[in-house]
Amino acid sequence: MGLIEAMRKGSGSDSKIVYDYDSSGEQPWVTTSLDFLVNWGRANSLWPMPFGTACCAIEFMASAASHYDLARFGMERMSFSPRQSDVLICAGRVPFKLAPVLRRIYQQMHQPKWVISMGACASSGGMFDSYAVVQGIDTIIPVDVYVPGCPPRPEGLIYGIMMLQKKIREERMERGELREELAPDPSSQLYIPPSRIDELSEPFGNSVHQTRSAP
Repeated sequence: MGLIEAMRKGSGSDSKIVYDYDSSGEQPWVTTSLDFLVNWGRANSLWPMPFGTACCAIEFMASAASHYDLARFGMERMSFSPRQSDVLICAGRVPFKLAPVLRRIYQQMHQPKWVISMGACASSGGMFDSYAVVQGIDTIIPVDVYVPGCPPRPEGLIYGIMMLQKKIREERMERGELREELAPDPSSQLYIPPSRIDELSEPFGNSVHQTRSAP
C-alpha cells in the first residue's frame, strides 16, 4: 500500500487512480490506466547523461548540488554512460567536430530517451554564429525541451526538467512515432563511420588526421 499511497499523493489533481472499497472499508484493489502507471514511473526516475561543453555545464553542476537538490525529481543518479541513461542534457556549444560524437552518444542510449537542450548555444548556436559551431543541436538529434539563457540559471534547468516530466506523463503508447529510433543511414552524406568518429574525438585530434593513431 505504500507505493499506492505515494502515487496517490504525488499525482495531485491529475490523479487517474480509482479505488474500490469493500464493505469493511478496506482497499483491496486499485485500478488505473497502464499509460498513467508507466509514465509515472518514467517521469520520476530519470537518469541524466551530462554532455557539458561550456559554461552551461557549470550551471548544471550547481543544479545537482545541495542548494537545488535534483534528488527531489529522482535525477540524483548521474549516468556518464549512455547505456545507463535516458535523458541527454546538452549544456554548451557543440562544434561541428563534436557533432558526430553527440549523435553517436544519443544512438547508444536505450529507448525511451529524451533530450534537453540547455542554453542558447546548444539551442541555436548563441553568439557563435560561425562555420565551426552547430547552429542548434536539433539539426543533429531530436530535442524535447529547450532551456533558454546564456547561461541559464539552475532554476531554469529545473523548470525545463519539470516540463519534460509533464511531457512524459502525457505520452501515450499508441503513438508509435514517439519511440522511433534515430538509426544511422550509411547512404546519407551526414553518415560518419564509427572508426572515423573515434579518430576525430581522440585527444589532440583534428580534421587533418593529426591524431596519435594516424600513420
